[in-house]
Amino acid sequence: MTDSDAFVETVREENQTALSRLGSSKSLYADTGGDIDTGPVLEATADAEHAAWQTFSGWADDEDHDAAHEAFERTAEEEQGHYETVLDELGTDSYEPASVPELHEYLRGRESTIDRVGALIGRILASQRSKDQVVGYFVGDADPQTAGVFREFGDDLDEQLDRAADLLETVCESDADEERALEAASGAIEAAYDEYVENLEAMGANPKPVC
Repeated sequence: MTDSDAFVETVREENQTALSRLGSSKSLYADTGGDIDTGPVLEATADAEHAAWQTFSGWADDEDHDAAHEAFERTAEEEQGHYETVLDELGTDSYEPASVPELHEYLRGRESTIDRVGALIGRILASQRSKDQVVGYFVGDADPQTAGVFREFGDDLDEQLDRAADLLETVCESDADEERALEAASGAIEAAYDEYVENLEAMGANPKPVC
């Protein structure tokens, strides 16, 4: 049976550079097109949360594995709640997401349960880094109340990781299954990192140094 703790650690180790840069101060710069202000930060967050809600709702709708269906459905509900919370922070109920992040384009291309569970773990590890930067922005902006809201999002991500890790142990029955899941997890992180690089390079910024 797959050791989920070892699996998650392997994903972290094999994607250490990408995760480190996704957790750098440049990540908000990339996500907001260089406009690091409260409105653009909230809008970038809304885009990500809406995309996650739609991704995991879609997975739940066509998932035959009972435990995976339940996990995806619960995660979708959490992400819907996050999205609605961000809309409250924006003071609107009519925000239209600008685009689907490349991470979620990648996730939506995963069709097997094993690939989805692996990709979900990769997505969570990447998202934990970006959420830390959002919290840091509001701490630096002397807005502890909003920072606390996004800390709660981070707590939900921790719970999602535990849920996904438990699910991994359920769906992976062989070394080959684990390798597939690992490839999908790394693919999710790479998709997030590739967009980070593309956005920074488009603005003439160097994505490599960690700030």
